[in-house]
Amino acid sequence: MRNIELLEQKLNYHFKDRRLLTHALTHKSLKKSYNNERLEFLGDAVWDLIVGEFLFHKFKNNAEGDLSKLRAALVNEKSFTKLAEFLNLGEHILMSVAEENNGGRAKPSILSDALEALIGAVYLEAGFLRAKSIALRLIEENFPRIDAKNLIKDYKTKLQEITQAKFAQTPEYELLRAFGPDHQKSFEIVLKIEGKERARATAKSKKEAQQLAAKLTLEKLGEL
Repeated sequence: MRNIELLEQKLNYHFKDRRLLTHALTHKSLKKSYNNERLEFLGDAVWDLIVGEFLFHKFKNNAEGDLSKLRAALVNEKSFTKLAEFLNLGEHILMSVAEENNGGRAKPSILSDALEALIGAVYLEAGFLRAKSIALRLIEENFPRIDAKNLIKDYKTKLQEITQAKFAQTPEYELLRAFGPDHQKSFEIVLKIEGKERARATAKSKKEAQQLAAKLTLEKLGEL
C-alpha cells in the first residue's frame, strides 16, 4: 500500500490492527484468501445507520419518504466515490495488475466498495461512535449543503414531464438483468421512449439505475 499514513491522516484514524486495514483495501481481483467483500457488506449497513440517524435528527419535520430520498442521495455509489476520491483511496487499494491496467483505481464500484469496507473496519476496531464521527466529517466536508434541493435530483419525474410534452409518451424502464452476489446485487436498466432504447444504466438498486438512465436521457435530449 502506498503512503498508507497519508490515508490514515486524511481519515483521522490510525489502525491498530494492520491486517484489518489490509483486508479493507484488498480487492477480490488479487485472488488472496481474503478480500474486502465481507467488510464492504458490514460497512454498507454501518453507513445506512449513520446517515439515517444523522438525517433523522437534522430534519426533524420531514416525513419518512423524504428522509429515505435524502439517505438514498447520500448512500450510493456516486456519493461514496466522491468521498473515496477525497481520501485518494484509489492509490491505496490492493488489486491485480490486470485490474489496475483496466482502470481499476478509478472505477466507481471499486472505490465505493473500498470506502464501505474501510468504515466497516473502523466500526469493528473502534466501535460505532468513532465510525460515525469519521463518516459524518467526510460527508460534511464534501457535501456542505445537505438539503432536499441540493441532494435529491428526481430525473425520472423531470424526464416524464418532458416526454409527455414532446412525445405524448411516458418512458418505459425495463430490467435487463440482475447480477452479483446476494449482498452486492447490481441491476441493469434500459430506458425506452416510443419503443426505442434511449439509455442504459447499472446501479446497486433498480431505482438508482432508473434515475441514472433518466439522467443520461435528459443529457441526450439537451435538457440538463
